[in-house]
Amino acid sequence: MQTISVEVWLYGPLARYGGAPDTSSYALVRPSLPEGSRVRDLLAWLGMPTEERGITFINGVLSAMPGLQPDLDHPLHDGDRVAFFHLKSMWPAQYRHGAAMTPELTRAAQEEGLFHEPAARAGHKPSETT
Repeated sequence: MQTISVEVWLYGPLARYGGAPDTSSYALVRPSLPEGSRVRDLLAWLGMPTEERGITFINGVLSAMPGLQPDLDHPLHDGDRVAFFHLKSMWPAQYRHGAAMTPELTRAAQEEGLFHEPAARAGHKPSETT
């Protein structure tokens, strides 16, 4: 069976799933997984319950947020970089102006009503919004 190698960064208390001591703020692991593995398979390899993760990025693209994790069936590929942040982690500063999202997260966020309709598209002038 073919395998893939992924680079996994675990931040905050999640570092313990990468074998880091409790005092470490991050861990880096590079597991080999069977080809065709998905995020749920990576979580199983780490022994990490999905409920413990907050913000998640795959190759710099936002794939999950606390309470909204539609990426469990997202396929992983050789060389992918995955970053799992703890639930209490703050939004990474480099994404303060927004982040690209996976199609799964975009769809789930729309279904949950997490996006606000811009005032211009809602038929309001910017000066009419509060």
